[in-house]
Amino acid sequence: MASFEDFKLNKQLLNAISEAGYEIPTEIQQKAIIPILAGQDVMGIAQTGTGKTAAFVLPMLMKLKFAQGNDPRALILSPTRELAMQIEGDIRLFSTYLDLRTVVLYGGLGPKTQKENLAKGCDIIVATPGRFLDLYLAGDINTRSLQFLVMDEADKMMDMGFIGKIHRILEVVPRKKQNLLFSATMSDLVQKIAGDFLAFPTVIEVTEQATPATTVTQNLYHVPNLKTKLNLLQYLLKDEESFSRIIVFCKTRVVADEVYRYLSKQFGKEHIRVVHANKGQNTRINSIQAFKEGSIRVLVATDVAARGLDVSNVSHVINFDVPIVIEDYVHRIGRTGRAFNLGDAITFCNPAEEYYVAKIEKLIRQTIPVLDLPTEVFVEKVGFEEKQAIAREIDNQKRKENPDFKGAFHEKKHVYNAGKKKAVKKSFKGIKKR
Repeated sequence: MASFEDFKLNKQLLNAISEAGYEIPTEIQQKAIIPILAGQDVMGIAQTGTGKTAAFVLPMLMKLKFAQGNDPRALILSPTRELAMQIEGDIRLFSTYLDLRTVVLYGGLGPKTQKENLAKGCDIIVATPGRFLDLYLAGDINTRSLQFLVMDEADKMMDMGFIGKIHRILEVVPRKKQNLLFSATMSDLVQKIAGDFLAFPTVIEVTEQATPATTVTQNLYHVPNLKTKLNLLQYLLKDEESFSRIIVFCKTRVVADEVYRYLSKQFGKEHIRVVHANKGQNTRINSIQAFKEGSIRVLVATDVAARGLDVSNVSHVINFDVPIVIEDYVHRIGRTGRAFNLGDAITFCNPAEEYYVAKIEKLIRQTIPVLDLPTEVFVEKVGFEEKQAIAREIDNQKRKENPDFKGAFHEKKHVYNAGKKKAVKKSFKGIKKR
């Protein structure tokens, strides 16, 4: 495909696409738009950053054409409020010259305004599963006119335990509709839900499952402990020219807050923000918006921001912690190297995280290149408590692989007792001889 004009989209859409700066369709767009326009159910497998939102939004807008009635004709389900807002933003961007009405629904704030927006009438609903069900059960949504059901980031929805809510939604929407499912990975649960609502779908896999974008360069540092991770992070961020716009991913809210505090002292609060589930909705929205606009350089985040955060020209993603849900690695690093741009993903790995790195490498079918720690980075001694925590985690990992494994402490105790018994037996032998 040379251009979007080859899809025979209407003039209003083509003008909006041109004004948004899109020139060449991405691979997923080239392969998905035509079958969706033809009315086929589609299952698309594509890593983040490949333009899959436009792949289903553009043909959907083309088929809906104009505002009609009060009830929604398209429902797009998203695992997180951030992704829902991102999709709604893309719909507004592409429907600039259309009179289609879009309402976004998500939790974390009162439903009053969302109910009022629904009452005005809408053509498209973008929603998280929980909030959609709440408003449907309250009688604020009528699903009889639905023509499209789109499930975006299906693998994340399954990871977040939405399978029960998805099945309830499938029970209340019309059977006769066009169904679209998009996912970066194809887990067993995603295959199950796909089988429940897709009818003989066209399967589009633009890359092998769980393959990171080829525009992302991946590297790994082996780092012994938390303090050394902080030293390495500070060292890397001193290069302001190369590390111009960075997302630092942490596994917990506590770690994210600590990293934020540390970086704020080193580089100033005005250049850094932190987002996680404990932050208020407005705070999260404002922080992500400031990062998009380029007014802050570093965004520290938990995996709440790994999906749906579409920011152009993110120079680096830094995994301060290796994700325990290994599929999240693909989504994290997909925040950089988006839409034909190049990007870098750097992972910090302590001894207890090597287990997950091995699983990630198996998932992505790649070996992540290992870099030596720069000589300028001071390597801190591992404290007693952290050493114990790492040892316990490694024991737990071994137990996962081998249920009969008793743990290092148990083994030491067993060896000691065996030696003690042997010594006692030897003593008794000596007594008998005497």
